[in-house]
Amino acid sequence: MAVYPTLIVHNAKIHTGVAHRPEVQALAVSGRRIVAVGTSGQIRSLAGPATLVIDAGKRRVIPGLIDACQHLIATGLDYNQQLRWDSVPTLDEAMRLLAEQVQRTPAPQWVRVMGGFCEQQFAERRLPTPAELSHVAPSTPVYIQHLQDRAVLNAAALALCGFDAQTPDPADGHIDRDDAGQPTGLLIATPGTGVFQQALAHAPVLPHEYQINSTRQYMRELNRLGITSVIDAGAPYLRYPEDYRAIEELAQHHLLTVRIAYHLAAHTPGAEVADYLHWSTINRYGDGDELFRFNGAGNVLVHAAQDRPNFRQPPPGITLQATADLEDVASRLAARHWPWRLQAAHDETIDMALDVFERIDAQMPLRALPWFIDGAETISLRNIERIARLGGGICVQPNMAYQGEYVIGRYGETAAARSPPLRHLLDAGLPVGVGSGAAEQASMDPWTTLYWLTTGRTMGGVTLYPPEQRLDRTTALALHTRANTWFSGEEGSKGQLDVGQFADFAVLTDDYFAVPDEDIRHITATLTVMDGRVVHADGHFQSLDLPPPAPLPEWSPVLHGSRVWRAPIHAMDHEYVLPDKVRTHP
Repeated sequence: MAVYPTLIVHNAKIHTGVAHRPEVQALAVSGRRIVAVGTSGQIRSLAGPATLVIDAGKRRVIPGLIDACQHLIATGLDYNQQLRWDSVPTLDEAMRLLAEQVQRTPAPQWVRVMGGFCEQQFAERRLPTPAELSHVAPSTPVYIQHLQDRAVLNAAALALCGFDAQTPDPADGHIDRDDAGQPTGLLIATPGTGVFQQALAHAPVLPHEYQINSTRQYMRELNRLGITSVIDAGAPYLRYPEDYRAIEELAQHHLLTVRIAYHLAAHTPGAEVADYLHWSTINRYGDGDELFRFNGAGNVLVHAAQDRPNFRQPPPGITLQATADLEDVASRLAARHWPWRLQAAHDETIDMALDVFERIDAQMPLRALPWFIDGAETISLRNIERIARLGGGICVQPNMAYQGEYVIGRYGETAAARSPPLRHLLDAGLPVGVGSGAAEQASMDPWTTLYWLTTGRTMGGVTLYPPEQRLDRTTALALHTRANTWFSGEEGSKGQLDVGQFADFAVLTDDYFAVPDEDIRHITATLTVMDGRVVHADGHFQSLDLPPPAPLPEWSPVLHGSRVWRAPIHAMDHEYVLPDKVRTHP
């Protein structure tokens, strides 16, 4: 009895990511995997009576994008409460979106923008002020978080937080105050973000069933952008296993539309060893399946040794005690064969961590563990070589696309031109991948990342890198697909479009390899397939779409179209104009 493919895509420009056969016209899928690639004629001849045959109309097809540094699990819990400003081109337009959402949002809910944008993307080159937020929302609490460096609150949110002249600064944050000592509504990470969590603790949380819906909506947005896999970098404010119930239920009921390999970040400051000793009795590296599996520890291993990418602040300065704690934690992880990832933006932190890892390696060789550094913006050539000798990798992030101007201001143009040293990383021969850090410290939009890698430009249009440090489009795409499989131990199973690999791919709205540089940022997927099934379809392929249930609650920004911005600026038919009297730069 003949076995026919379940799905065929033909008449396409398929970038396979395979060196000996970089482009084909068609592919065939049986169940979850690719079973044939070739010309349209060859592949169409394999079709059976029940095969779904899709004419791609000569559109570009790429392997499903893999985001190696996501916070999908944490973001999913409140995504339906978030208004997104990702790539919105003007502050006036952002404020118009905010004003509309304020009108929809019932008490006691907050309107919140949870990072993913930067002030440089706005034509006005600034953030809204607390006074502007209070003008738009006199009674609805508003919280606007800029990446992971500042948050701006209106008067209503400030009052609910209980911040006043007597409120002390937390250990990892600063409450900005006026001349009378009263909080202004501006919160500053120094560089820790505990002050943000202190404020958000007063905001309503979605009930469990809404968290499940919210996570599905977030995965849906990732699918729209062409993402089919993520490596979740954990979040220190998440409790395990309590806050993982939503994602685990989705996995159990086969409702994931994104493959997830997840890490666990230390939760309790000062008790990190106890956290990991307990969790190691529950999880072993690799537990799970091809859709949802455990991938190790991090990217926060020790709270006091955190080094977030906040270039408005100097490097954090890691104490001797924090260094000793990191060695204690990493030694125990290595003994239990738990890989780890460590967020480290600054070379000073990387240097300290490598001293620790080299001492551990002398007792327990680390090459058997896929451990790696996230960020590494200011890494030195010396420390690149040390990581390579220890068998580690580096997951670069697009933080410079959002903060490049800050790095220039703090370290100068010469230092910014090699932050991170992309070409040196690749030439060193160590595993290099790319992840967004979404959805707070950067947008979840992979096309912004690919734009940054290939053009060297920030969201504000500043060119950071000389031509020799920029990547060609093929190399950049390989980092966002095949290269990222090393970081989850899935090499050879995905990341390319070849026989035997998982059927994860995206049909694009525009040809990534042909559009002008500036148009890379406008690409989305018009059809996304994950595990052999359609998980997103719009435009020409709309009839193939099987959307998740409508977003909950009914006032959710997602229900009203809040997502990564794609409309061109000239299409805006309304300008939100603020009174001059409330315009003051924070």
